[in-house]
Amino acid sequence: MKSLYGLIGEKLGHSFSPQIHGEIFKKLNISGYYHLFEMDKGDLKDGIKGMKALKIKGVNVTIPYKIDVMSFLDDLSIEAEKIGAINTICFQDNKAIGYNTDYYGFGMMLKRYGINVKNKSVVVLGTGGVTKAVLQYLSDEESKEVVLVSRNVDRAKDKIKGYTIVSYEELKNFSKRDIVINATPCGMYPKVDYAPVGKDILSKFNIAIDLIYNPEKTLFLKWAIEEGLKVVNGLYMLVGQAIKAQELWNNMQIQDSIVEEIYKEISNKISKTKK
Repeated sequence: MKSLYGLIGEKLGHSFSPQIHGEIFKKLNISGYYHLFEMDKGDLKDGIKGMKALKIKGVNVTIPYKIDVMSFLDDLSIEAEKIGAINTICFQDNKAIGYNTDYYGFGMMLKRYGINVKNKSVVVLGTGGVTKAVLQYLSDEESKEVVLVSRNVDRAKDKIKGYTIVSYEELKNFSKRDIVINATPCGMYPKVDYAPVGKDILSKFNIAIDLIYNPEKTLFLKWAIEEGLKVVNGLYMLVGQAIKAQELWNNMQIQDSIVEEIYKEISNKISKTKK
């Protein structure tokens, strides 16, 4: 009998997670099925309870529930507690345990593309659940300066302590920095004609990272390329965090070469669907 896994989120039509986990199942001979669980915020508590009853093995969690769902879990891993957001749940012994594999996926992505954040100045756009994992990684890797940008600065300051948080208007006055990271859903399919900042802002950086993976090249990244920046999208991070989730769900270690194979498979599939 196949084990059941899945993804919890609000709107999941854009997700590549089923394809990624399908490739993992195939390459590692795991008997599993990955399902998309779209649910409203008010149904999270019952949703988690139902998943326990159905003996689901594990799920990922995407925007906008990476923080909200934590209230309904029985325990948190060390990194999830430190970060204050989760994106993976393991169901073990009738308990729901939260983990954060975004942290590992983000690090894997930076290493693959040769991006060193140590002693670098970094601006992160957005203050949602994925931002917390990014901040923890930047802190652990000793970035020189990290500034957050939010549409609602006061609310962001209530959520995230210990960081400089500015508005998009204030960002216009910034001088040159090293790296800008889009951790907002702005520009994500189907609203692909939007970007969180314009070329005037992007021209102040050397590297632009967009954690969005659909579309492959967001307007944010297109403009960054036009301004001569090195660019990276979020697909490798997505594959990396999925690999880490499978390691947790199935108590195994997956080789780096498998991560690369799966990334290339998914990247090729996406390219074909765009033609």
